Amino acid sequence: MIPVRYDEQTAAEYKAKGYWSDEIYSDFWEENARKYPDREALVDSKGKRLTWAEASKQIQQVALKLVELGISKDARVVIQLPNCVEGFVARLACEKAGAISMTLMHTLRHKELEEIIGLLEASTVIIPYMYRNFDYYAMHREIQESLPLLKNVIVIGPEIPEGAISFDEIINTPTEKNYPSDYLKDRRLDPTHVGFLTTTTGTTGVPKVVEQTLAARLWSTKTHIKNWKLGPDDVVCAVAPWAGSPGGTPTYFCAPQVAAKIALLYEYTAPNALEFFQTERVTIPAVVPAQLAMIIQEPLENYDLSSIRAIRCSGGYLSPTLAEEVERKFGIPILSTYGSQDTGSVSGVALTDSAEKRRSTVGRPLQGNQIKIVDDAGIILPQGEVGQLYFRGPQSSSGYYRDPEKTFSEAYDAEGWASPGDLAKLDDDGYIVIAGRKKDIIIRGGQNIYPGEIENALMAHPKVSNIAVVAMPDKIMGEKACAFVIPANPQDPLTFNEMLVYLRTKKIANYKLPERLEIVNTFPLASESKINKKRLREIVAAMLKEEGLFEERASGVFE
Repeated sequence: MIPVRYDEQTAAEYKAKGYWSDEIYSDFWEENARKYPDREALVDSKGKRLTWAEASKQIQQVALKLVELGISKDARVVIQLPNCVEGFVARLACEKAGAISMTLMHTLRHKELEEIIGLLEASTVIIPYMYRNFDYYAMHREIQESLPLLKNVIVIGPEIPEGAISFDEIINTPTEKNYPSDYLKDRRLDPTHVGFLTTTTGTTGVPKVVEQTLAARLWSTKTHIKNWKLGPDDVVCAVAPWAGSPGGTPTYFCAPQVAAKIALLYEYTAPNALEFFQTERVTIPAVVPAQLAMIIQEPLENYDLSSIRAIRCSGGYLSPTLAEEVERKFGIPILSTYGSQDTGSVSGVALTDSAEKRRSTVGRPLQGNQIKIVDDAGIILPQGEVGQLYFRGPQSSSGYYRDPEKTFSEAYDAEGWASPGDLAKLDDDGYIVIAGRKKDIIIRGGQNIYPGEIENALMAHPKVSNIAVVAMPDKIMGEKACAFVIPANPQDPLTFNEMLVYLRTKKIANYKLPERLEIVNTFPLASESKINKKRLREIVAAMLKEEGLFEERASGVFE
């Protein structure tokens, strides 16, 4: 499938510069199966385990079955699976069969699925029967009624409902005996064309579908591998969902290139994660900040975590305070990467970077990327000044699925510049420092409040486990800041006055101080990764409406 953005000239240019290659991801699995047939390649916390040879065989069998089901080259196949071995096999089988895979978060439901599957004209979905007490098969059968092209529902696991195709039966049937070894060679995907599809996190309605080339993702992950010093002795664990970049980039895209073992946490809780790290001797867990904040509240001394050499964190703002606490408690470096599903990978932190750089920046731009920071008028700002970040380069996405108009009106300009939507600055050493989401800025009486600044300061308070600062409506000022706080000790939560006193010791201007404090047990999450600030804004707005006022909870804030 020809991508929306990239043309042959651009692809040739990136190849000439050494950024893009002719490799695709199933190549690494075949190579590892030849070199290390009996080494363990893939494991999940359900107990499924595959060697490189076993995985390669299953990938081939599922790929052949997809062809038998009538799936043509470049046809779209939707995979809605949690972190499990079958998800990896299914996605690689799609690539092997020349189909374009779309991995979806297990949190999506009827409305989103119906729109996405309909847009893709997908004939096949691969799902669990039940997960977290939810019947996925019943849901997909319901949406099938309005999607006449959706013919095949493949279900993983031993229990298969009537009308479904058994994934286990596919992998246990020696289909490859009926075909020559090179049967699928004509279905090989062009790495410069659309190789797979992703979605946004979906905090503002139905997720957008984004085209990705295998060549662009491969180039960005090669940089990550160097930054993390990833090797064959590593065990990389997806704690965050593998269907998104936080969990998928280190495991699906990076690990096979160096024959590192992949571990998948099937169902997340902080204790489940720590037990899995211990059992599988994980060396690099892949998490989102919200998960990390929960993990460090557990009694880490009760687990053998000596195998962990670094933690990879992405998918949301990681405050320097949280990063410092994690590094102190684990005694290892934390590594962040930065980018977006809509536009691609921008930068990353390396193991060799100083503690200050690891904790307060998102690293240097990835090789080949160009960066600019601009003001609201589009004027490029001097180094050190905060503005909206734009980038372009060989790690960029291909645009929105079959939609040039949306691609060039919402994501990219005519020169290939795109913005993940963040405010940032470049420090003296060329590292990117994120100031916050442009859409999350709180404008109080014409003055800008950057939530990240307040969150970073307040995360250091001993009574705070996690914090999110959002805008709340105000009749006079337009907006004011509200702080949602998860307490470190629910029996002794932070008080409003304690918050103000503490923030004033940080020399923060009075107009920036939160004017409402809400103590909560958890935050709403977008696709189990980022804190859903849109939902928090809705919650506080509803509270104010119910109370019949748009005023701060306590008086005297600006005395």
